[in-house]
Amino acid sequence: MVKICCIGAGYVGGPTMAVIALKCPDIEVVVVDISEPRIAAWNSDQLPIYEPGLDDVVKQCRGKNLFFSTDVEKHVAEADIVFVSVNTPTKTQGLGAGKAADLTYWESAARTIADVSKSDKIVVEKSTVPVKTAEAIEKILTHNSKGIKFQILSNPEFLAEGTAIEDLFLPDRVLIGGRETPEGQKAIQSLKSVYAHWVPEDRILTTNLWSAELSKLAANAFLAQRISSVNAMSALCEATGADVAEVSYAIGKDSRIGPKFLNASVGFGGSCFQKDILNLVYICECNGLPEVAEYWKQVIKINDHQKSRFVNRVVSSMFNTVSQKKIAILGFAFKKDTGDTRETPAIDVCKGLLGDKAVLSIYDPQVTEDQIQRDLIMKKFDWDHPLHLQPKSPKSSVKQVSIAWDAYEATKGAHGICILTEWEEFKTIDYKKIYDSMQKPAFVFDGRNVVNAEALREIGFIVYSIGKPLDAWLKDMPAIA
Repeated sequence: MVKICCIGAGYVGGPTMAVIALKCPDIEVVVVDISEPRIAAWNSDQLPIYEPGLDDVVKQCRGKNLFFSTDVEKHVAEADIVFVSVNTPTKTQGLGAGKAADLTYWESAARTIADVSKSDKIVVEKSTVPVKTAEAIEKILTHNSKGIKFQILSNPEFLAEGTAIEDLFLPDRVLIGGRETPEGQKAIQSLKSVYAHWVPEDRILTTNLWSAELSKLAANAFLAQRISSVNAMSALCEATGADVAEVSYAIGKDSRIGPKFLNASVGFGGSCFQKDILNLVYICECNGLPEVAEYWKQVIKINDHQKSRFVNRVVSSMFNTVSQKKIAILGFAFKKDTGDTRETPAIDVCKGLLGDKAVLSIYDPQVTEDQIQRDLIMKKFDWDHPLHLQPKSPKSSVKQVSIAWDAYEATKGAHGICILTEWEEFKTIDYKKIYDSMQKPAFVFDGRNVVNAEALREIGFIVYSIGKPLDAWLKDMPAIA
């Protein structure tokens, strides 16, 4: 039996290995992590991450050919293929702070693999890493190998949270990069044979190492660029009376452009987009390409601008102050169908409103009170460093923030509502009931374009929807620059 070990039991490692175990019953798969609480959760009925379909996959395989363990050294030593899916956070200090990837956890994993290995292994980069990381990892393994041979492969993930299981079952492509040597090509074929259990051969792409590493950063940069592009257009739509949904639909009908990732919103979030673009910027700068770096920086700048523009619209619409006014925040996760709050636009919007002394009542169906309070206290980039993910004491909580258990509680007595995640339930809740319980005038600021603005205006709401024609009230109170 082929044995696979994955170091790292997070959003990528856990689901990916669960699907490999399900699709490859002849392969033993062990996911290892030094975090005892995380491994305990993977072995329980309450998994540590929320992802539609994940529960069923894990329950079908766990205890048969899928295992979760904290005994890292034992399972790494026994494995034929070792996936490394550890954090690659943005550095918060030192050379490249605020842009470069911190490879501390990757280096530690490589040293562990070298120390405990007693047989040749294929080591697979599953984390998103900078171009040429494989070269550094190769050097660590080679200089500590004790005669054991390692082949490094890059196998980046292209999962979208909320559809990760579907993406794993029916991937657009599986990308495997390796050395252009006989040994490297043999390693590629070994990993290819794992995916070939369920992925059509024409969807398994093979490249050199550097192309695979760069393809992941490039894919995320292109997707984020589309979002920033449509968000930039949304500001112009508001200024001219155009409707961004109609503009997006029209340009998406062009087969060269296509319709995906053209929904205007309060901004993109998630663990990858900003981090990967900043990393790309740093790599460009290090390779003497400042103009290219500036180009990609602008994608981040527009995203930040969209969030601040949204906050400014809220404040200016409500008589230029939200001081001591209750604002209901509907949705805190960075997208629907996930409990993930990493880089969610809600953090910056909430902080912006709190800066004007608003009182926030936050409701999200999947995000805990502890997580929300931690996110609102943390400094930028701290979310990806384990030391900062420890629960804060109640003394550290933001006093102007309360957490509600449903949308009706959150909005009761509120002056305004900000919709920041596109949860389906926000389309169908009883807005007449909500309106009757709110202060008047009652405002809705739809950061995801999920509500029927005209229907809400008929109820009595003053509605702002990203990139949509402004109603008379909002035209009379232009957003602060």
